[in-house]
Amino acid sequence: MLIPAYQELLNKSDVSRKEIQSFLKKVRKHKQLDTIFREAHERTFQKIDCLKCANCCKTTSPIFRNTDIRRISKHLRIKESKFISEYLRTDEDADYVLQKSPCSFLRADNECSIYEHRPLACREYPHTNRKYMHQVLDITEKNADICPAVADIVFQLMG
Repeated sequence: MLIPAYQELLNKSDVSRKEIQSFLKKVRKHKQLDTIFREAHERTFQKIDCLKCANCCKTTSPIFRNTDIRRISKHLRIKESKFISEYLRTDEDADYVLQKSPCSFLRADNECSIYEHRPLACREYPHTNRKYMHQVLDITEKNADICPAVADIVFQLMG
């Protein structure tokens, strides 16, 4: 269960979906898009603690690249084929994703049991401090419904 402040951000994001969509479409070509997102990202993560949430790990799946599969399999000391058959499935885009949610590697305390070896998609999540933000605004819009931090970032930028 999410803490109330985080749930409020997600509720507000849900109610504001059309405004968020419109705003992100409008700022797509902003010359300082990367900078304004990075600055809002920094402000947000001074007050939001992922370990008090882990909603991303509870509700979605990262894409597992072949290098992720090799690294995690090696860490778990199992064959890649066994890792794939035990934990992954192929989605409609032919990407490897988790078979189920929440993530099998998420502990009860919201910590990741393979944190040092986690997939690149997990390392980069929530993708709000990247270069070329214009390329991930569609996923940012979706993540605003999943991640309280993304919702907070978008609301900061919307003013």
